[in-house]
Amino acid sequence: MMIEENLKQVLADLPKGVRLVAVSKFHPTEAIEEAYKAGQRIFGESKVQEITGKQEALPSDIQWHFIGHLQSNKIKYMAPYVSMIHGIDSYKLLCEVNKQAEKVQRTIDCLLQLHVAQEETKFGFSLEECRNMLSMGLWKELKNIRICGLMGMASNTNDEEQIKGEFKALHTFFNEIKETFYANSPWFCELSMGMSHDYRIAITEGSTLVRVGSKIFGNRIY
Repeated sequence: MMIEENLKQVLADLPKGVRLVAVSKFHPTEAIEEAYKAGQRIFGESKVQEITGKQEALPSDIQWHFIGHLQSNKIKYMAPYVSMIHGIDSYKLLCEVNKQAEKVQRTIDCLLQLHVAQEETKFGFSLEECRNMLSMGLWKELKNIRICGLMGMASNTNDEEQIKGEFKALHTFFNEIKETFYANSPWFCELSMGMSHDYRIAITEGSTLVRVGSKIFGNRIY
């Protein structure tokens, strides 16, 4: 029952318009079933093999969000069912998702990952790279993907002002991109930011999707 209680506590923090991606990576299917029974439908995974195994074993109305770093040779395995891919950090990757989505006659929702943290380890476009990629306009030819917004991670720090500043910068950039490229695209509306330790700050800065794992499922079993 712990998972159900934890889930309720997190959901109680979310205002209208903010959805929860329950990060179930490295947790067994039983844990996901418990959250599912409590009403949760969106789950986040970061390994293609793991998400595929779980997708086959669990109810078909689950929306699977891929939140890890994506290798292009793995996309084909999840193209038939993945609901949204959060971590697109190159035009090449967009093309590959489009190609695999076309093969299975689907349109896959994608978020562009931006690098706003101060750590070197985080993946993502710089703001300039993202602007340039969108300005070139080649993405408009990709008919089997839909760019629905942006995703980013704040620095792993206890400095709340820094975290707030990074989320704020991402939200400002989201507004710029929306206005410049997606003014007539109502689906460009998602800002995926905030995890277990900083999702409350992310919500105040405009997040629409929070990715929360350990606060619901406990610490991961690797």
